[in-house]
Amino acid sequence: MRLRTGAVLAALAAALAVSATAGLALGPVRIAPDRVFDIVLGGLTGDRPTGAFASIVWDVRMPRILLGAVVGAGLAVAGTVLQALVRNQLADPFLLGASSGASAGAVLVIVFGTAATGFGMGVPLAAFAGSMAALVAVYAMARRGGTMTTGRLILAGVAVQYILSAFTSLVLVLAAHPDQIRSVLFWTLGGLGGARWDELALPAVALLVGGALLLTLARPLDLLLAGEEGAHTLGLDTGRFRAAVFVLTSLVIGVLVACSGAIGFVGLMVPHAARMAVGAGHRALLPVAALGGAVFLILADLIARTAAAPEEIPVGVVTALVGGPFFLWMLRRSSRTEGVTG
Repeated sequence: MRLRTGAVLAALAAALAVSATAGLALGPVRIAPDRVFDIVLGGLTGDRPTGAFASIVWDVRMPRILLGAVVGAGLAVAGTVLQALVRNQLADPFLLGASSGASAGAVLVIVFGTAATGFGMGVPLAAFAGSMAALVAVYAMARRGGTMTTGRLILAGVAVQYILSAFTSLVLVLAAHPDQIRSVLFWTLGGLGGARWDELALPAVALLVGGALLLTLARPLDLLLAGEEGAHTLGLDTGRFRAAVFVLTSLVIGVLVACSGAIGFVGLMVPHAARMAVGAGHRALLPVAALGGAVFLILADLIARTAAAPEEIPVGVVTALVGGPFFLWMLRRSSRTEGVTG
């Protein structure tokens, strides 16, 4: 299994390098890969070439690629952990309302708070609070009598998303300035076009610290696969553990959504594919999901900005077009062994 995991990680690392190169080279202005390598190498060594191509690669596309990798990896890791916490492979930051809650919190601060004129700490903090509140609400509604079914989980997630969507629409109506309206639309559709070098540090730190902490919790996450009673028998305080991991996961989701808006289905599809490749053990599953999420979102963003060039499609639309049919397939497969009404 270790050899297989190493091979999968190596293949994903190669795919990440190829997808990043494609993202830097392709767009309304196409740049040869060898020219891209020269610009990137020069930038890393402190001798960055000058000119239009260098500016496009280093100032416009590079921050976007890096943000896509960070957000994709973070959403995939968060989805993997949420699926373990609720013991349901249909769980996802978007479907469980976490992304929508984070967007609602961020939008509220953007329109009515002091963070409207800059990134600040108000937006990620509000996004974290919204993400946490949404996750707790969905979990409380879906869990009844000590059990949780796919049907209740989905219905609870849909209900919370509708409420948060209505709230976001209300904020959109009350927004006083056109710039605020555009910002609200960005949070609801998701996008990486606003990536800047000075805004990459916070999501990168959230991913690295949160991912490292979650990786240390791989064994307790594995214990949850044995069920509530089985995990408790093996010495895990499931209630406290779930609460702590919900908080940590919500923090990561909140920071990522504060930078990219709500991007759905990454945390649903990528963990499932990773599980098929390396199994359910989280020590191997989490890094594979992280690399897979980074590759997936970089490619999705590449499609978003080239498919209808010079117009740009929100990347959340692309992930939904891919993830929607996948979700229906997963739902149909799960309904064969469990009723969807709970």
